[in-house]
Amino acid sequence: MRRPRRGFDRAPAKDEIRVNERIRVPRVLVIDEKGNKMGEFLTPDALDIAHSRGLDLIEVAPNARPPVCRIADYGKLKYDKKKKEAQARRKQVIINTKEIKLRPKTDQHDFNVKVRHARRFLEDGDKVKVTVRFRGRELAHRDIGEQQCRRFFEEVQDLGKVVQLPKMEGRQMHMLIDPLAKKQPSA
Repeated sequence: MRRPRRGFDRAPAKDEIRVNERIRVPRVLVIDEKGNKMGEFLTPDALDIAHSRGLDLIEVAPNARPPVCRIADYGKLKYDKKKKEAQARRKQVIINTKEIKLRPKTDQHDFNVKVRHARRFLEDGDKVKVTVRFRGRELAHRDIGEQQCRRFFEEVQDLGKVVQLPKMEGRQMHMLIDPLAKKQPSA
């Protein structure tokens, strides 16, 4: 018995669109290039109609009974889809999380520098994760770490809001601050 040639007997990928000769069902419902329903045809006949118009037969609803196929230019369809995806990516807003690390004994000047960094991050629209790291006997004074977090938030409260209150995880205390929604300028 002969083995089937590689690639010819495989099922199409889940999001792969079947075009022209790759459509294997016997009958299809055909929609023309203007969006009008032409009716049900045998697949070879539908292919002949598409080729006579210089277009492709594209399967748009493979799970329907019979499957729905559209007569259109496949290259143009792929191009338009790619353009729409690029447009959607352009409009997408990416929010990063920036981390500020403190210690219970962080001095005032260093604390102010870190607050300035956090203010800049929040103005840029990024989230800020404040981490207070404890070492050795400092672990016994969690209240100092919590005071550091609260003091930190008081400095940036005009730019953000607390999403996650200070919470201990092992030897670290975390607090998450989200930027406030920017007001849309009225036209």
